[in-house]
Amino acid sequence: MNLYEELIYRGLIKDVSNEDIAKDLLNNKKSTFYCGFDPTADSLHVGHLVQIIRALLMQKHGHKPIVLVGGATGLIGDPSGKKTERQLLTLDKSLENAESIKKQLEKYLDFDGDNGTILVNNYDWISKINMIEFLRDYGKNFSINYMLAKESVASRIDNGISYTEFSYMLIQAIDFLHLYKKYDCNIQFGGSEQWGNITAGLELIRKTCNDDLPVLGLSSPLLVKADGSKFGKTGTETLWIDINKTSAYAIYQYFLNTSDDEVISFLKMLTLLDKETIEKLEQEVLINPEKRAAQKELAKEIIIFLHGEKEYKKVEKITNCLFIGTVLALSEEEIEIAFSDVPSSEIDQDLNIVDLLVESNVTKSKREARELITSNAITVNDKIINDLEYIVSVKEALYNKYTIIRRGKKKFYLIKHKKR
Repeated sequence: MNLYEELIYRGLIKDVSNEDIAKDLLNNKKSTFYCGFDPTADSLHVGHLVQIIRALLMQKHGHKPIVLVGGATGLIGDPSGKKTERQLLTLDKSLENAESIKKQLEKYLDFDGDNGTILVNNYDWISKINMIEFLRDYGKNFSINYMLAKESVASRIDNGISYTEFSYMLIQAIDFLHLYKKYDCNIQFGGSEQWGNITAGLELIRKTCNDDLPVLGLSSPLLVKADGSKFGKTGTETLWIDINKTSAYAIYQYFLNTSDDEVISFLKMLTLLDKETIEKLEQEVLINPEKRAAQKELAKEIIIFLHGEKEYKKVEKITNCLFIGTVLALSEEEIEIAFSDVPSSEIDQDLNIVDLLVESNVTKSKREARELITSNAITVNDKIINDLEYIVSVKEALYNKYTIIRRGKKKFYLIKHKKR
């Protein structure tokens, strides 16, 4: 399987500016390509793994990656995929975010050898272009009609778009031209929402460069959640790559709960597992779906890639303790990680189990609490409680601090005992 075929197999190609050129450059040549990351936040999220994995696959086949962090474009705001204007970043915040993202990318990309990764920041050249130069040397090459036809602009016409965001595609086009001239970079590969910006770069190179080096634009589908929404930087469920913003356990659990319909495409797009391994896992989904072998492998591969083997062992232990073994085997740190996102409450005195369940919102009423207790549906620190007079005491708390309540098989609640 050649590179073009592998990218198709993995679902990593959506748009192609010229398929014949794509097959020749990807399969027969050693090309330089680039992909970009705008620093609109101080961390990448798991949606960016598509670009990182794609870059590593192309590098594996001998192509040289240029990874661009958009210190300049981050100041402008990309209208692609947005219904409203982005909030503008300050220069200091854009450059600060860019530096954070650069450090993250340095953990995952290969910088060694003849095709080692080059990291650049477009603020280094965009900031040197004055307004007259921008309008005469670059803006003159694009008609308003051409720009209005781009989906990223057309979709915003009714709601309004500022000239700032309207001009974003020109800035990205300048990036492609700059990298083309300086590094012979002749391929830009981005997410499908970037297609209009990518083709603008091809257009600028065509109009301003009189040479025969073939240029190529490629896009890949966006990674989406189960409800069809994009993995993005907004909302309460953003999965950040920064372990201080999203725990490895939270990411592990998210992918462990991937549906059977999604898991194989995620394995193809988010991991470097080979085709043979993925096809075996695909068969497991069909034959033994209850074992969730594909989901376990997906979650494992992503955690090891992002955070290493040690972190994977930790989250695997937590998962096994919660759903197979005993919470008593968890360390204090592991309890804090495992229950950081579950409902929790504090108590400052010992309480009867019925009163505690109601006060901690485990149940809505004392009647419901009694029914659950007498049906053996409540456990306290892994002990089934069927005594309506049972007292939850700090003396039995884990590490003199935590009581873990489980309702049924999977609903957990954390009780924190205040120091007296």
